[in-house]
Amino acid sequence: MDPNKINRFLLFKLPSAWISGVRVKAFNKEYCRVSVKHRWINQNPFKSMYFAVQNMAAELSTGVLVMQHIKMQNVPISMLVIKAESKFYKKATGKIHFECNSGLLAENAIIKSLKEDISQQIEMPVMALNSKNEVVSEFKFTWSIKPKTNQK
Repeated sequence: MDPNKINRFLLFKLPSAWISGVRVKAFNKEYCRVSVKHRWINQNPFKSMYFAVQNMAAELSTGVLVMQHIKMQNVPISMLVIKAESKFYKKATGKIHFECNSGLLAENAIIKSLKEDISQQIEMPVMALNSKNEVVSEFKFTWSIKPKTNQK
């Protein structure tokens, strides 16, 4: 997995995020950074970025981390957002970066889920920063992960 492959995935599987300008910029085992620039297509009536676009970018920064750790296990595992929280502090204008540093938390939960064959929940916070490095918004996504079992 690399940012270009994830961004192509967006085009075909999450076109509203792609059209809105949401792009994965960088990620590794621990960290993911997603960016989106305020434009006409993703603005609200108050001339800032629509909250739903911010939520898409923030969720993607967590989802990429969960997906890559699932892929590393080479075992079918389901993943689902079961809770989303957000706080908005400033108008989101210009380029906004969404950063999540919970990759190792996701990895540990996935390993535990597989080892114990049970569902696990992962709370993953995200910070959204503008070009001045000011916090624009904060998010927390709770993912449920569960090994897929053969069901007839």
